[in-house]
Amino acid sequence: MTRTQRLFAITEYLRGRRTGTTADAIAERFGVTVRTAYRDLDALRLAELPLVAERGRGGGYALDRSYNLPPINLNAREAAVLISAGDWLARMRVIPFTSSLSSAIDKVRSALDRSAQRELQVGLESLAYVGVPARASREDVRSALEQAWFEKRVLTIRYRGADELVTERRVRLTRIVMERSETRINAHDLEKDASRQFLLDRIEKATVE
Repeated sequence: MTRTQRLFAITEYLRGRRTGTTADAIAERFGVTVRTAYRDLDALRLAELPLVAERGRGGGYALDRSYNLPPINLNAREAAVLISAGDWLARMRVIPFTSSLSSAIDKVRSALDRSAQRELQVGLESLAYVGVPARASREDVRSALEQAWFEKRVLTIRYRGADELVTERRVRLTRIVMERSETRINAHDLEKDASRQFLLDRIEKATVE
């Protein structure tokens, strides 16, 4: 994620909250240092975003209540289902596109007015999903896969095979198959000029060329 993308994502994140948030929470949410989070908040102020710092319980950094963009036509019920399902998918460690998914969830949440957001929160508290796959994948690997998939770029991966032998491959993604317990990556191996399939949890490192 570039800094410009992150600044836009932080704006959407703030719009989607009924209460303020801290620089620590922003840093954790977007995978940056607290110092970087403060710099990003300063950059948003310089861009004339109506950012305020509120004290007390529920305080922190927030957008001025008068700041809003035209919402999409979702009621609280529709938003609750979309957001709860999206949150669950993000926790399903087999899905590669968690960055885009989290950004989309923030945008859906931010499209609701404050009354609808309160109703949404009540709805979310009554929904629960259980069962997380045991085969976890690395966050940095998922991020690289997401970028390569949407930008149609070549990916260099370090892959641990069933025999525990680690090899490096240059591939172009062709299909991603997600099941409850694992994700399979179908790709074209550029060095061997052949189709190959890789398990997401066995990719130890991935770099977008």
